[in-house]
Amino acid sequence: MEYIRHELKNGIRLVHAPLASEVAYCGLLFNTGSRDESDEEEGLAHFIEHVVFKGTQRRKAWHILSRLEDVGGELNAYTTKEETFLYASFLKEDHERAVELLADIAFHSVFPEFEIEREKEVVLDEINSYLDSPGELVYDEFENMIFPGQPLGRFILGRPEKVKEITREKVVRFYENNYFTDEVVFCSAGDLPSKKVIRLFEKYFADIPTRTRRTPRRSSSGYVRKEERIRKDTYQSHCILGTAGYPVTDPRRPALYLLNNILGGQGMNSRLNLTLREKRGLAYTVESSYNPYMDTGVFSIYFGTDRKDLEKSIDLTLREMKKLREKPLGPLQLSRAKKQLTGQLTRSLENPENLLAGMGRNLLLFNRTFTLREMTAAIEKITTEDLLSIAREILDPATLSTLIYY
Repeated sequence: MEYIRHELKNGIRLVHAPLASEVAYCGLLFNTGSRDESDEEEGLAHFIEHVVFKGTQRRKAWHILSRLEDVGGELNAYTTKEETFLYASFLKEDHERAVELLADIAFHSVFPEFEIEREKEVVLDEINSYLDSPGELVYDEFENMIFPGQPLGRFILGRPEKVKEITREKVVRFYENNYFTDEVVFCSAGDLPSKKVIRLFEKYFADIPTRTRRTPRRSSSGYVRKEERIRKDTYQSHCILGTAGYPVTDPRRPALYLLNNILGGQGMNSRLNLTLREKRGLAYTVESSYNPYMDTGVFSIYFGTDRKDLEKSIDLTLREMKKLREKPLGPLQLSRAKKQLTGQLTRSLENPENLLAGMGRNLLLFNRTFTLREMTAAIEKITTEDLLSIAREILDPATLSTLIYY
């Protein structure tokens, strides 16, 4: 796939991927997330993701929602600890309508006072729904535990008491201090002429005033090992074991992805799924995950199990980790693991949202795009020795933290 790239004088960058489909996609990926908040700004990155849809200099909230939905399109957004993504899907003939709308809500929102007050109630309901889901909540509490007192460890949604304190003044100040033209990428995919894509990009984004980051993003102060058990009176016990992982720019990142996939990745034939679920029926959900950040990362293992099976499940999990630390993979095992991860990666890029976000993220972090061939080549280079070395470091029980809801 040949990507098309273009950059404006104000620093906003474009990346477009040709896609043979009647449906097209585009989005704006900002290098801004909840880790950019101060203590008094907690929850603002996620809140701004909500209120950019609530009115611009030329549109009311209803007109924003209807602009694409009237022609069968869809507008959406999400916030992570390091990113904010506004994106749309639509019929390819409505490409200009989508590009203009994204530019309008991202750079011309007025954040109406009455809409902010109304949206606070919506976000509070979202938080309450999240607090009622221990299998999701435990992930955020785990990162809060291992990155104590750090923005990286906070809940993306914010705490209810902080959301209630949000004002229009705080929203405007956070937006002006954290959304920069040199740290946003316009991502596009579809069966569209490259000249048209560039022309519309220039038409709607070239006149946006230049705003660049003046101070570097605050770094994490580091991982803190800790063990904690919290009484939740849930039917299941929810357990996370984990430690710090490699940052997104670390060359060992592909090998850790592969190791993670072998241990507890999305395949039903992962070692943890076979050991805890298929062979013994101890857990419905068991998985491991690796989330790389700018300056650190998090590797974690999660499972939910009956209280009486908790200690047994932990012991079995530690045994599987020990096997990966002590026994090298054979050539056939390594080949199968690489093939599985390559297939999963290829399928994930068939999801347009993943494709857009991946292209934008690569431009933000590396100022380049990576082809599927380059990504699969990186997987092929991984050796048994690489995996063994990483397993001995990341899966070392002496570095593991534990959080249990029971």
